[in-house]
Amino acid sequence: MLTIQLPPEIERRLAALAMAAGQTENDYVHDVLVEYLGDIEDNEISERRMKEIRAGRSRTYTLEEVERGLGLAD
Repeated sequence: MLTIQLPPEIERRLAALAMAAGQTENDYVHDVLVEYLGDIEDNEISERRMKEIRAGRSRTYTLEEVERGLGLAD
């Protein structure tokens, strides 16, 4: 279990957002953290992928190449 102390202004904002969402503050914080952590993980994957592309260890594909590869090209 994690316990944190928030400044009063952030507590007020959190309470208002949770109420507007129809959630408890705990549930709201949980959902926000899950989404935020997912965003951070996605960003790290993107950054690694870009490094691989720049280093020549991976490549990108155009829409036309993908369509051809999937047999969707006209």
